[in-house]
Amino acid sequence: MTQLVTDKGFTPDDWTAGFAVLGCANDAVALHVPSDAQPGDIQLNHTLQIIRIDFPSSADGRGFTIAKQLRLLGYTGRLRAHGHVLADQYAMARRAGFDEVEIPDDLAARQPQDQWLARANWQDHDYQSRLRG
Repeated sequence: MTQLVTDKGFTPDDWTAGFAVLGCANDAVALHVPSDAQPGDIQLNHTLQIIRIDFPSSADGRGFTIAKQLRLLGYTGRLRAHGHVLADQYAMARRAGFDEVEIPDDLAARQPQDQWLARANWQDHDYQSRLRG
């Protein structure tokens, strides 16, 4: 099982349609993208409602790059980080363009909701904004 994290903390997952794998039919509504995917290989179309990007390890930051590139390419749908994202990485995930993070239950037990909520004000703790004043 997994736990979904948003700026409001642990929330129920309302996505029940499942995810197609990268390279499937170009009319998919939900897509699961591996961490080694190239953003240019992801077919963005009007039917795509959610993209879930895999984080196989908390030390693997390629998903942040994929998310940022998808937003720069114009993707405005729901973007979900999936896997081993730590609470300390939540602000970075939100700045990269993710709307939510899906973590395994064992990680949620080690890093409870209060640790995620402490980073939910990710816009207020932007280092570059503080430098600009």
